[in-house]
Amino acid sequence: MLRRLHKDQPETFAFTPANQKWAEAQITKYPEGRQASAVIPLLWRAQEQEGWLTRPAMEHVAEMLGMAYIRVLEVATFYFMFQLQPVGSVAHIQICGTTSCMICGAEDLVAVCKEKIAKRPHEISEDGKLSWEEVECLGACSNAPMAQIGKDYYEDLTPQRFSEMLDQFRAGEVPVPGPQNGRFTSEPLGGATSLTAYAENRDHDQNASVALATEIGDTVKRIDGTEVPFKAPWQGAAEADPDPVTASRSTLLGPDGPDGPQGGRTPGQEPAPRDRGDASDGAANVRGSDAMPKGKPEQGAVADAPTGDTAPVKPETLSAPRESGADDLTRISGIGPKLAALCNRLGFYHFDQIAAWSAEEVAWVDQNLEGFKGRVTRDEWVKQAKILAEGGETEFSARHDRGEVD
Repeated sequence: MLRRLHKDQPETFAFTPANQKWAEAQITKYPEGRQASAVIPLLWRAQEQEGWLTRPAMEHVAEMLGMAYIRVLEVATFYFMFQLQPVGSVAHIQICGTTSCMICGAEDLVAVCKEKIAKRPHEISEDGKLSWEEVECLGACSNAPMAQIGKDYYEDLTPQRFSEMLDQFRAGEVPVPGPQNGRFTSEPLGGATSLTAYAENRDHDQNASVALATEIGDTVKRIDGTEVPFKAPWQGAAEADPDPVTASRSTLLGPDGPDGPQGGRTPGQEPAPRDRGDASDGAANVRGSDAMPKGKPEQGAVADAPTGDTAPVKPETLSAPRESGADDLTRISGIGPKLAALCNRLGFYHFDQIAAWSAEEVAWVDQNLEGFKGRVTRDEWVKQAKILAEGGETEFSARHDRGEVD
């Protein structure tokens, strides 16, 4: 299926204070230089806040993680759990249509959706409250047919019960999730045939999943950060503040907050590089921008820390390009106009300079690219520069020369 961004987009996006703090904390789970690993949870939180995933939300997440916008768009369009168009204000219903559910009556549930919500999937009902779609297997085959509504499963559905549930949602009620035919969980309809002692002696009426959903009360409620106390145990916070909105940022995110010298990381550890990509990071870059990110080091700052086990050694530099003129460094994939200008300021003007860098010299340059640390290694500049220095061309340089790179 071709997934595109919706034609109508809001102007801006910003996380609520509680969600922003949660998102900043998630980033600190990952090692230095690997903040992009947080892209899925941050996109999910953005969707929970808005109901669907907007372009401004994707761009905001990209900014936070130092990713090129196109990389975030790739993730959002690949995973079907991300809704790229508006959904019902109360609930979005996902009907499982795979084999077990289909055999047990999923098509009848789809017919109810067409009758009571909208004729086509992803269309919003006239009252704006509900939307629906058919999805692949949701893994509750023993309780077929079923649907995921909000964050919970509604199982053992019949068309009549499902129709009643839609009326309840419209009326502002939230039906108790789980099996809708009286089953406790996924035992046989005739009763449990194993673990019978447990089944006979249980002291509660709801299985653990249903009990948690009803206790928190967030079945179709969008996550806003106030459902449970905010915790970030990986940061070493001993206690969670009971108010997730006003909890001390110095306690949960480090002494200087997410944008300060510590940013919630181990004291003495420098903040993550915010490499948001440059114009040469791909022809399909959503904005094609390589503007320097926020929080960049002061110009002229030189990092001395080694990269891994390789002690950095400064390469030979030039005070100006040779008489023949500087090479167009943007022909190297990963170098955009601003990054090329930065290379020139450091004294690198020619392909053969880059081609000659040793591992130790690569480590030095990687450490001293203001806001773009690690780009030399990640984008294999030396490998590309060797080809270009010898008069050859790479696939990227060929596209660049044809004007196909923004």
